[in-house]
Amino acid sequence: MKLGKVEFCHFLQILALLLCLAGMNQAELSRSRSKPYFQSGRTRTKRSWVWNQFFVLEEYMGTDPLYVGKLHSDVDKGDGSIKYILSGEGASSIFIIDENTGDIHATKRLDREEQAYYTLRAQALDRLTNKPVEPESEFVIKIQDINDNEPKFLDGPYTAGVPEMSPVGTSVVQVTATDADDPTYGNSARVVYSILQGQPYFSVEPKTGVIKTALPNMDREAKDQYLLVIQAKDMVGQNGGLSGTTSVTVTLTDVNDNPPRFPRRSYQYNVPESLPVASVVARIKAADADVGPNAEMEYKIVDGDGLGVFKISVDKDTQEGIVTIQKELDFESKTSYSLRIEAANMHVDPRFLSLGPFSDMTTVKIIVEDVDEPPIFTSRLYSVVVSEAAKVGTVIGTVAAHDPDASNSPVRYSIDRNTDLERYFNIDANSGVITTAKSLDRETNAVHNITVLAMESQNPAQIGRGYVAITILDINDNAPEFAMEYETTVCENAQPGQVIQKISAIDKDDPPNGHQFYFSLTAEAANNHNFTLQDNKDNTATVLTRRNGFRRQEQSVFYLPIFIVDSGSPSLSSTNTLTIRVCDCDADGIAQTCNAEAYILPAGLSTGALVAILACVLTLLVLVLLIVTMRRRKKEPLIFDEERDIRENIVRYDDEGGGEEDTEAFDMAALRNLNIIRDTKTRRDVTPEIQFLSRPTFKTIPDNVIFREFIWERLKEADVDPCAPPYDSLQTYAFEGNGSVAESLSSLDSISSNSDQNYDYLSDWGPRFKRLADMYGTGPDCLYS
Repeated sequence: MKLGKVEFCHFLQILALLLCLAGMNQAELSRSRSKPYFQSGRTRTKRSWVWNQFFVLEEYMGTDPLYVGKLHSDVDKGDGSIKYILSGEGASSIFIIDENTGDIHATKRLDREEQAYYTLRAQALDRLTNKPVEPESEFVIKIQDINDNEPKFLDGPYTAGVPEMSPVGTSVVQVTATDADDPTYGNSARVVYSILQGQPYFSVEPKTGVIKTALPNMDREAKDQYLLVIQAKDMVGQNGGLSGTTSVTVTLTDVNDNPPRFPRRSYQYNVPESLPVASVVARIKAADADVGPNAEMEYKIVDGDGLGVFKISVDKDTQEGIVTIQKELDFESKTSYSLRIEAANMHVDPRFLSLGPFSDMTTVKIIVEDVDEPPIFTSRLYSVVVSEAAKVGTVIGTVAAHDPDASNSPVRYSIDRNTDLERYFNIDANSGVITTAKSLDRETNAVHNITVLAMESQNPAQIGRGYVAITILDINDNAPEFAMEYETTVCENAQPGQVIQKISAIDKDDPPNGHQFYFSLTAEAANNHNFTLQDNKDNTATVLTRRNGFRRQEQSVFYLPIFIVDSGSPSLSSTNTLTIRVCDCDADGIAQTCNAEAYILPAGLSTGALVAILACVLTLLVLVLLIVTMRRRKKEPLIFDEERDIRENIVRYDDEGGGEEDTEAFDMAALRNLNIIRDTKTRRDVTPEIQFLSRPTFKTIPDNVIFREFIWERLKEADVDPCAPPYDSLQTYAFEGNGSVAESLSSLDSISSNSDQNYDYLSDWGPRFKRLADMYGTGPDCLYS
């Protein structure tokens, strides 16, 4: 019959115990033929006990201490005179000895995997003298192994990969299990491997644990992952051995074993002819069951009538073929294109060439749709040249545009005035002839860039744009002039023939051969005795003195008119006046002062003194102005008079009341005439003090106490409020008065037929009440006037 795991372990323990007892009986100490051992003197006898090691079975599960062995000496006569003691590893804690008999027992369960052996020392003593009768001897208790540890996969669970379509026997991964039992004793640590789950796709080597493929042509596209369960069993796999398991996840990696294939043999796309260049026309994709680099493809147009009009590229993320436009489409020129496109794998595995060509072909047809296009100019840029002397209305050029659509709608022209803000040019709406609308000036603007708009007559929203560059040719219409404003000086001690200024000229015109200027003095200045002019023939001239002895007192400024002529055709000239000042110069000829008034000032008055005098005068003027301003300033009175306070507070109520008989909305009896007379006047500039809080004397009517108290409380709050204005404002709300001559002017009862009121007296009040008299008078002549 078959034994269970626990029963089998108990059987092995009993068997090992019997073997140990048999060995210990043979290893008991026997009596030696030599004499006993005496420790006194130099006499030494041969040892009477000899042993090497004891064996004890691990994992003892009994309740009594486990017998290990017996120590015995020939000196022991069995009369109890000999005592045995034990020391070393585990003495007294794990191993105990009967001091009378020498029997050794183990008191605890031993585990070989924790400690395989124990080294102890034994000694026999005389019980009376406590002296050794035998020398101390060292021995070993070795723990005998049993199969109590199952194999373990320390690195599990495992993951591995193997290429799909691999041949049978391709190594996948190696698994390793370890057994903590003693590999030198029995088969407890001898492990064999087997596969529990994963057949028939994979197998495992029983001794090495190497997992291999067991089926050929495993396809990743059909199933890409397998879960294997591997078992490791000790005792060489025999019954009763312990086992452990681990899982191995095997993933089939991709190889390029699937060629690309287009889902359709042909595609058709419609695109408008107005689609700009580089726009995407179509996206096509060839299906490939592979992944990663094995699914990377390249597309190319191999045939068709759109080779130069379209191009195809690949989207690296989606592996799609993207068809884009290379040239502008024109429905009127060509209405459709046909493209023959090929898709091919970039990385082909030669092992799978037998599966067919790793490329595929499809046809893409592109239909061009007609759209209403704007007019097109015959040229993108027109260049026009016109002289700045051209008269208004001169024709300077013509532009032309046409409607590219089949309808060939007529075109009308106009100028984009944002490019011709000054309106220098006009264009004929029908012919496209451009003419001048204003006189041109090259010096103001040498080039005009205008935009011409061409609009379809049938659809003005379709606008084409042409560009015209108008270059203005120069004519000699500007006379030369001084290049700068010259500040010329001549020293009083200047000598005749001395150069005092070198001048040059500029001209706004731009002649083709450059400028050439001629300088001379005017006719009236040619014979002056002070200065002369020398033309240097290089567009410059030199001014020289003719005499000496210039004096500021006699004449401090000279004006020299210079005549300048250019070389244009016809030539233009201008007269420019050079101002020359007479100055006092130092020894080096540097001007010090050029003011003739300096000689009139006293000799002892310096420039600093003049500045001080001027500052004093300005200070006096400021003081005078301040005094006049303060005197003219009117001082406001300090006492605030109510009669002068003409401020008005107007409060508007937009809701209309119910009339005189409406007494529920507001109690009119609460409003009474206070007849308040203030005895004191408040100062406008003084904040009310504490004594002002005392009640002044009021002349009041006895029955208005509540209303008077209310106003007085508000007055006290305003007086003590630091944020209130610096004056008080008392407002009285009351009836219209007691002594009104007109009494009530209410017209609520006037419309009644039986009203007894008489308004004839309104006619006696003058023209201001004429309108009321006409409305409410009882005379027959004024009822309907």
